[in-house]
Amino acid sequence: MNDNMIQCTGVSKSYRRGSTTVTPLEKLDLSVRRGEFLALMGPSGSGKTTLLNLLSGIDSPTEGSLVIAGNELARFSRRELTKWRSQHVGYIFQLYHLVPVLSAFENVELPLLLSPMSKKERHERVKSVLDLVGLGDRIHHTPSELSGGQEQRVAIARALVAAPPLLVADEPTGDLDRESARKILDLLRQLSREHGKTIVMVTHDPRAAEAADRTLHLEKGQLLEAA
Repeated sequence: MNDNMIQCTGVSKSYRRGSTTVTPLEKLDLSVRRGEFLALMGPSGSGKTTLLNLLSGIDSPTEGSLVIAGNELARFSRRELTKWRSQHVGYIFQLYHLVPVLSAFENVELPLLLSPMSKKERHERVKSVLDLVGLGDRIHHTPSELSGGQEQRVAIARALVAAPPLLVADEPTGDLDRESARKILDLLRQLSREHGKTIVMVTHDPRAAEAADRTLHLEKGQLLEAA
């Protein structure tokens, strides 16, 4: 089995903005090993979030080859890609995107509601991931009853609940105080090292990047190793 979870070869992404063509990513090559925790840094507008959207199947490259978990994403129909993404990718945002009227348990359960799982299986899975992120005693709390760090843990549990091998995280500690951020980074490192999750994290914070196994800088559409 190929040891890479992610293999990008010559990947470019262009957008039309009025009469101008914007190309945030140009002929980018990237390999990420299974179970690796990778941090991406770079100036605002350098294409970091664009790259995360490509890796998660939310967007498609203009050109080049993008293989995730052995699947060439360009070969999927839109329906196939949606199904693949729900099974293979968990997305963690800076702003947690929790439903305010739902409990932590109900927020985490949402991705499973259209799955063929029985109610019992869903509840066991949700309880398991909330225990994993340290919120087994907060399952009935709504977001307003949780701290920012706890809300992010709920968001991480939601990203984990379908057991995806790949997690993409866009500034997951950007809205947190230093201590809460440290705990979230410790959790991400645990998910990589103990549970084999491949994690690609965008961050502007060098301290956050230190939690990763490797850091790359995105500059002018190309990735450079950290100095």
